[in-house]
Amino acid sequence: MPRQLGLAAMTMLGACAGAVVEAPVAGTLFFFVPTGTADTWDAENTHAVPGGTRIPIPPRRRTTGPGPHRRMCPGDGGWHTDPAALRAAIEDAFGPRLGDAAEVGA
Repeated sequence: MPRQLGLAAMTMLGACAGAVVEAPVAGTLFFFVPTGTADTWDAENTHAVPGGTRIPIPPRRRTTGPGPHRRMCPGDGGWHTDPAALRAAIEDAFGPRLGDAAEVGA
């Protein structure tokens, strides 16, 4: 996903995020989700990388650029971020959309 969106999602997820890798040249953050998630993924302004695609995984010590680096290392929960939590964080990062907010009566 685009860097700014990914950083917002990371902030919202906090310790619930799994590993996150940044590829600064492409301006992209990669979140890791369970296999098969790409089959139904449709979160706005993001796309799932098909299985078999190679993503450069930098060593744990590489937490800054230049080049691919880890924005978040795998935690106790492992590499994966829960897809539902990630989707909710992405939707929250966009904020309310016109027509989505509940009307407030006077």
